[in-house]
Amino acid sequence: MKVVIAPDSFKGSLTALEAALAIEKGVKKAMPDVETVLVPAADGGEGTMDSLVAATNGRKVDVIVKGPLGEEVKAAYGILGHQETCVIEMASASGLCLISSEQRNPMAATTFGTGELIKQALDDGCRKFILAIGGSATNDGGAGMLQALGMRLLDSSGTEIGFGGGELSRLVEIDDQHFDPRIADAQFLIATDVQNPLIGANGATYVFGPQKGATAEMLEILDANLQHWADLVEDKTGIRLHDKPGAGAAGGIGGAFQAFFPAITKRGIDIVIDYTKLAEKLTGAVCVFTGEGQIDFQTASGKTPMGVAEEAKKHGIPVFVLSGSIGKGIETLYEHGIHSVHSIVNAPMTLQEAIERAAELLEQCSEQVMRTYLAP
Repeated sequence: MKVVIAPDSFKGSLTALEAALAIEKGVKKAMPDVETVLVPAADGGEGTMDSLVAATNGRKVDVIVKGPLGEEVKAAYGILGHQETCVIEMASASGLCLISSEQRNPMAATTFGTGELIKQALDDGCRKFILAIGGSATNDGGAGMLQALGMRLLDSSGTEIGFGGGELSRLVEIDDQHFDPRIADAQFLIATDVQNPLIGANGATYVFGPQKGATAEMLEILDANLQHWADLVEDKTGIRLHDKPGAGAAGGIGGAFQAFFPAITKRGIDIVIDYTKLAEKLTGAVCVFTGEGQIDFQTASGKTPMGVAEEAKKHGIPVFVLSGSIGKGIETLYEHGIHSVHSIVNAPMTLQEAIERAAELLEQCSEQVMRTYLAP
């Protein structure tokens, strides 16, 4: 009997691999002789680089870059096993994970470090890129990234504007004379499940700004600044980002890729499924375990459990989802191949306790689910 285990990370507690190993322990307690196949997964956010590097026996290259608030941080990019493709995880350079909740400030946060990662990879000979753009702390429309790659963003006096979404109102000229010419000869695959436009009620600022620290006052300023940015980008390139699907991804960096890079966008989970060869590994499996920290209606938009379930459904294999918490709207998930959803929290406990005991709770829950599956 073969069981495939393909969870995402449980943010704040377990990496995808650690989660997979915990689930494996539980499954084997219920059935010691079972064959398990571990496929640590991700959907374009944190953990995507690690998932792809591990799946292809690749390697990581450390790079010192500017963090979201301009401080130095140690980031990394991945080289996949065939040595041709570079994977960059935006969160490692410009992510919320790099700053405390008290420091979050999208008026000042910059994507400059993400641009530095791209530049270093270009310097190292990379020309084929996968960009995982989830988990950003930024709302600068990708301006910082473009600056790191040689684009000059000038104010009325011809001086370069500063970092962050709050600076975009000062911009009057986009000078691409020194924009890195190697970009035109490279390929960029953008991994994201976000289809929001750049501006407006459903845009980058109003939907994602609050989790990045934006106050109500900041939201109005940042959205107006992205409007101004989009106007100038349209004047420069003829590309209208204002209402373009996906332009609002990661604080608007999705729009920067659409306007200035030879880029295509694909669901992050679909990229991971391709590179991990999940479809092949499902052959002969009797069931699949997946999961992540929280399951709710947003899971259906392309999160890891949904992508795994959609693939397993093609093979007629039941999928069990394990999660730290279960929110509203999970009823829709059952239409897409998910057999059942289980909370790993098995007694009253604080969030901190659940985070600290996540591996233990995953092991216990997966054992019980497996025992139920095996029952006559």
